[in-house]
Parts: sequence; C-alpha cells; structure tokens
Amino acid sequence: MSTKLFVGNLSYSTTESQLQDMFAAHGAVTAVDLIMDKFSGRSRGFAFVTMETKEAADIAVQALNGKSIEGRALTVNEARPREERPRSSGGYGGGRGDRGNRREYSRQ
Repeated sequence: MSTKLFVGNLSYSTTESQLQDMFAAHGAVTAVDLIMDKFSGRSRGFAFVTMETKEAADIAVQALNGKSIEGRALTVNEARPREERPRSSGGYGGGRGDRGNRREYSRQ
C-alpha cells in the first residue's frame, strides 16, 4: 500500500525532478506533488511525495528527515489527512451587516 509523505522546509528553487531523484534512492516513488503558489508561480517550500510501500516511506523518513539540502534542514514525515476547514464567505464586509443603510441610522 502506498504512503504519502510531507516534505517541508524546501528551498524555493527545488524541483519535482530533484525530489523524485532524492526519494527514489530509498524506494519506488509513485508521485511527487510540489506545491506552487498560484499567484507567483514559485514553490511554497513544501511538497508531498508518495512512496509505493510503507517500508520505503519509513526508510525515506529515516534517511531524509533533518538532512540539510541547499542549506535547509528538511522536515520529512508521514502526511496527515487534510483537515476540513470552514469555507470563508469570500465576500466583502465580513459579516458587518448592510452598509447601504448607514445614512439612515445617522440621521436619527
């Protein structure tokens, strides 16, 4: 069964192919997902790497957690399931009520 790993504290210049090569040295890699900022297009400094087996994932965690890559100590551990976050309203005002009636109240 495959195991997804979280890889944090990456240099912004790290590429998916570099991660693929780094983790492949410890077992079969099925997927690499380098998280990119949607506005700037650069790396956000973390990724998810899916290893083919739990054993390969454990070996990769032991070998790479805390290892210094490009002057940064990597954080590598088993990824936790994504937590559900409440959806934001996405609108203006943030629940401050109807701003159109402000003049009516100030006249009284």
